[in-house]
Amino acid sequence: MENLNSAVETLVHGSNTLFILMGAVMVLAMHAGFAFLEVGTVRLKNQVNALSKIITDFAVSTLAYFFIGYWVAYGVTFMQPADQLVVDHGYALVKFFFLLTFAAAIPAIISGGIAERARFGPQLCATLLIVAFVYPFFEGLIWNGNFGFQGWLERQFGASFHDFAGSVVVHAMGGWLAFGAVVLLGRRNGRYRDGRLVAFAPSNIPFLALGSWILIVGWFGFNVMSAQTIEGISGLVAVNSLMAMVGGTAAAWLAGRNDPGFLHNGPLAGLVAVCAGSDLMHPVGALATGAIAGALFVWTFTATQNRWKIDDVLGVWPLHGLCGIWGGVACGIFGQSALGGLGGVSLISQVIGSGMGMLVALLGGFGVYGLLKLTTGIRLSQEEEFNGADLSIHRIGALSQD
Repeated sequence: MENLNSAVETLVHGSNTLFILMGAVMVLAMHAGFAFLEVGTVRLKNQVNALSKIITDFAVSTLAYFFIGYWVAYGVTFMQPADQLVVDHGYALVKFFFLLTFAAAIPAIISGGIAERARFGPQLCATLLIVAFVYPFFEGLIWNGNFGFQGWLERQFGASFHDFAGSVVVHAMGGWLAFGAVVLLGRRNGRYRDGRLVAFAPSNIPFLALGSWILIVGWFGFNVMSAQTIEGISGLVAVNSLMAMVGGTAAAWLAGRNDPGFLHNGPLAGLVAVCAGSDLMHPVGALATGAIAGALFVWTFTATQNRWKIDDVLGVWPLHGLCGIWGGVACGIFGQSALGGLGGVSLISQVIGSGMGMLVALLGGFGVYGLLKLTTGIRLSQEEEFNGADLSIHRIGALSQD
């Protein structure tokens, strides 16, 4: 019997390690989606830079999170002998890998907003500071109960802030950090003339669509495997993710009048919004959450570019920042048992927690990029921007001249 129990325990630990490793690999693959979404959206002279930023940011994020950020969030360090790290099949290491892919999504999100005019080196410095300190601070606040914030919400309002897969912790943080960077960088040269928007057409719609599809597929690892153990798997999370994606697509198709850019960002808006409550909502509630997010993205992206004249190239603030906040609030609405959800969530806690995420990200974004702007500068020169980031930074274009 003792041998049987030991075998079962080994199987459970090994299965959990494999499960979360698969999730880590799926979310890692999403970074290819971020890359191709940006490649397809920017102009041809900035495609190489888009690809280079995503992979280099991931490398810097890994170093920052391994040595500093994971300790800030969870108080865990891996500076110990390897024989201690392989306990339970190295589950703790793979959990770090999984959560790292979330952390690295932050600079990948920011990258799309600051495209075509940001300097390469200062952006890597910003990645280091954000992934080492800013993001882990809020991550630990919500997902590890640091500083008693979650406990206070539960005592005051009957439930802590619920964010199952990161509508606010990851996406809203990334979007609002990007907002600070975009504002401080300023508009691209020639984007507005006489107060009117000048269209900068996407360079490659197929690449844009490919990036969207890679993100959509990877998102099921992002959401479902946020359970982090096989025992915690829920088909509800998978179907809610599906319904929110479909709702976002349909709403963006209708509101965006067949525009392919809106059509391929709509499902992402729905998936951003459903992350927080995907384990609680009824599928119809997830459909409504995604549909509202899809329409919200179309309206706010249009207003951002035309009315407010904020040059957010990929619309990452509307997509991740605003739809992420909506997702945090939507969890408090559609997660209620009265609306078919599983309950155990407080709308007031969801509003406060979402607002806290927005505040931390705004302070972090303006703080980090403001410091870099004062010290090193964060924007390409006018000539470099005119020539394109590919030639100015990487000395090579995306297409051969032969």
